[in-house]
Amino acid sequence: MTVSLEQLRRCHFAVDVGAARTRVYVKGAGLVVDQPSVAAVNTRTESLIAVGEFAQKMTGRTPSYIRVVRPISSGTIVDIEMAQRMLRHLIGDKMRRSLRRKPRLRAAACTPHDADPLAQRATIETLVGLGARRVELVDTLIAAAVGCGLPVERPEGTMIMVCGAAATQVAVLSLGSIVTAERIPVGGESVDHAIVQHLRHEHELMLPSRSVRPLQLALSGNGLTPHGPAATEIRGLDVTTGLARSVRVDTAAVRDAIQTPLTAVLDGIGKVLRDCPPDLVADVADHGIMMVGGSALLPGLDQMLRQATGIPVHIAERPDVCAIQGLGAMLEGRIEPLVLNPLAA
Repeated sequence: MTVSLEQLRRCHFAVDVGAARTRVYVKGAGLVVDQPSVAAVNTRTESLIAVGEFAQKMTGRTPSYIRVVRPISSGTIVDIEMAQRMLRHLIGDKMRRSLRRKPRLRAAACTPHDADPLAQRATIETLVGLGARRVELVDTLIAAAVGCGLPVERPEGTMIMVCGAAATQVAVLSLGSIVTAERIPVGGESVDHAIVQHLRHEHELMLPSRSVRPLQLALSGNGLTPHGPAATEIRGLDVTTGLARSVRVDTAAVRDAIQTPLTAVLDGIGKVLRDCPPDLVADVADHGIMMVGGSALLPGLDQMLRQATGIPVHIAERPDVCAIQGLGAMLEGRIEPLVLNPLAA
């Protein structure tokens, strides 16, 4: 792990700042924030108008003087000041006052695998701006594995796939550490984008950015499997006339359109397995792949991976909150480390 469990037990709160959602866990109180990572700003006064769910509803529906921003991109904070303002409003005055009364306030945060030093620094500075005197960073893969109940501390191979909005992270874990891992810049947003581009090119139809979830509409039923409905109706804006129009879309064509981003995920899984020792690969073949993250709920994705790899694929009970729940379990001291005592000579 990035830090010891003893250091994490001293932390008072934990933050999982993702491209899609921001989650905050407070020791003793549990999960207190689970909101979209979105903020709306008045460009005339630079004042914050809304954050979270309400700000997300404003996307694509604001006048010119209101700007909807996302201070997090690909799991990395790109606007520290805006991220701090967003977190302050999401946590709320009452909870912030309670945290500030803690002596030497400590925080823990998830960071994507192989995050560069600048990205790590941005996370630390954001939480320091909220009053934290010390910030511990934990790899998202470790936190998610703990949160979904994988036996990461044992001497056996477990494979986890964190399906985020902007990226997918795959790793094999053993003895509480990452043996080999791969970060693929393909996530739920890439799949959505592939569907939107397909509809634009094939049907000259433009979809609203946030009011319609093209994935759920186009992949209803059994999703990526060929057993779903043959066609589905989608309503959008005609590119040529500028008027609203409905079209019936062949779901088989949609499945073909999203194969390109999903193929990159399969390549990443193959690379991780090739870099693993044979014993750990055998463990993975027995135990399977655990999928976590919001995009793990993509209809039919688990079945597609199962067919392509020949390995059992499981989806965590609550895949979207596994990472923050794992951090919370470490903060609360619910995880016992495996003690390796050196043998006497």
